[in-house]
Amino acid sequence: MAFEDVKAELGILMTRMQNEPQDRHELYLQLMEKLNELKAYGMPLPQDLVALEKALEAEFAADKREAE
Repeated sequence: MAFEDVKAELGILMTRMQNEPQDRHELYLQLMEKLNELKAYGMPLPQDLVALEKALEAEFAADKREAE
């Protein structure tokens, strides 16, 4: 997959996250998948998306701790 295609898909994911916050788990998984694709191709990772992934991970971990 070309870098430009991956960037376009990440842009779509970001737009969906803004428009559909109730689906944040699914969007997180898609974001993680796209970042992993970039890693596999040896492409640079957008630091803002890496930070978003980490923030979502922390948020989900906090939600899980609260539920227990």
